[in-house]
Amino acid sequence: MKKNAILIVIGIVVIAVVAGTFSSLRNLVFPLSIERALGNIEWSEDYVTRRAHLSPSGGADLAATLPSIDTFSMVVNPRQRSNQLRLEVFSSSEKAGKGDDGWLVEATTAFNKRNITNAEGKTIQIALRKIASGTGYQFIASGKHLPHAFTPSNHLWVRMVEAQGTATTAIRERLVKNTAGVVLKKSTAEELRQTYPKLDLQSLTTAVTKGDLVMGYTNPFASSTGLNFLVSVLQSYADSSNLSILDPSVTSAFEQFQQRVPFVALTTLQMRDSVERGGSLDSFIMEHQTFVKASALKSGYEFLPFGILHDNPLYGVGELTEEEKNGLEVFAKFLDSSQWQRKATDYGFNADLGYSGDEIAAGGELLQAQRIWKEHKDAGRPVAAIFLADTSGSMDGARIRALKEALIQGSEFISPNNAIGLVSFSSTVVSRLEIDTFDLDHKARMHAAVQGFHAGGTTVIYDGIVVAVHQLQQFIQKNPGHKPILIVLSDGEPNGGYNFTNVEPLLVKANIPIYTIGYEADLSELKKLSALVEAASIDAGQAEVRYKIGSLLNAQM
Repeated sequence: MKKNAILIVIGIVVIAVVAGTFSSLRNLVFPLSIERALGNIEWSEDYVTRRAHLSPSGGADLAATLPSIDTFSMVVNPRQRSNQLRLEVFSSSEKAGKGDDGWLVEATTAFNKRNITNAEGKTIQIALRKIASGTGYQFIASGKHLPHAFTPSNHLWVRMVEAQGTATTAIRERLVKNTAGVVLKKSTAEELRQTYPKLDLQSLTTAVTKGDLVMGYTNPFASSTGLNFLVSVLQSYADSSNLSILDPSVTSAFEQFQQRVPFVALTTLQMRDSVERGGSLDSFIMEHQTFVKASALKSGYEFLPFGILHDNPLYGVGELTEEEKNGLEVFAKFLDSSQWQRKATDYGFNADLGYSGDEIAAGGELLQAQRIWKEHKDAGRPVAAIFLADTSGSMDGARIRALKEALIQGSEFISPNNAIGLVSFSSTVVSRLEIDTFDLDHKARMHAAVQGFHAGGTTVIYDGIVVAVHQLQQFIQKNPGHKPILIVLSDGEPNGGYNFTNVEPLLVKANIPIYTIGYEADLSELKKLSALVEAASIDAGQAEVRYKIGSLLNAQM
């Protein structure tokens, strides 16, 4: 009798486990294909037919999506006191971070401790805000926030600020010296020298166009090195034929180059990681200060300088008073001292590579270069993308509202020749919008689908990825000229359905880049996805998600 009772209890437990935790048991089974995995997923097609009303578009404008300036932290923030001259400075990340990237933070902190007074008897204090050069430019050019001074990585952003009508005052043309360069595997460089004895930017771009080299570079709307690279490539094509960079033959040559570029990265780290993991890249671009301090690049890599020097200039912004200009001059003299220049050298700046750099282009030409890149970067190959949106219960409230707003505003950055689909996931997966050309009708349907999002249920993120990858594969079979990508928007906390271990081999085989945007997310989970096929994982709080989605779509779509 006791034995029978034990068997009954065991049976009840087994039934409960099978009935209540099917998704957990399913994770013990490794599907052999996307199609087989699809058979174990609860999903449906509920395509939206309603068209939302589209407001007249003012065009894609990254500045319109900028978050509050407070999103970007003050890394040196002296206490406000009376009888003080407080000056705010925007600084690029490689000198306003921590460790080897913290030169300007340490120097500014030391300067403020000196309590230096000016002729009016006021104590000069510097508030240092860490902000990427491209983002700092957006704030200044749009007039949304003007610091007293701006020290980007190079002069290109200053020239563009001036071209947009904002006054500047040169305080220092160089705070510390840095150099942009192409990083190659030494084995790759040796092979190239057999065909191209002189390895410079012109020979490298020729090698890319001919298929002898696979190179990646960073988004020229955000990255100083990326913008420098873009301008240098266009200028090399123009100079070889004594033409303007706006000449059709220059843009045609650039398109041929772009056809051989597998992806334009959001960050240098994304490209470096691709090389280290044995991805498609043979080379990528990077600043020399980062190169010499990257332990993973200590051996086996070569650095070839290109473009203008990254002199980290310091420029006053807007109509400054004489007192403000003088205060910045005192600060610059402090940074000029041998003590702080030696510290900069210790951190990888000021290296003498025997490279004098190119001439700095005019601001108007730089703005045109960005426009050329946006129009021709896909080189005639449209993108097919699916947005995979998390509508689970953890996204309820401000997160789902931010998601809706970001997708709708971000759609302005999508070129109409690209193809877009939309899938959502919570406890189940629902395909909301089939992949199709992003004309006005499709755009109106996408907006309607996004407006209808409601949060609730569990988070079957990997089930959603399987469905989205399957749909992209089907589309590419019929439209092989498109470049597929998947963009996942989630808080990165899966609690149901398949797990990463189950689907990893299937996603690697599918070879579709998966960009992930996390809302105050479990980034480790999302980074695993993006690391599979040379994509990026982006951390976005609610305040900045519009800008970060806009930046991603501006680069990829």
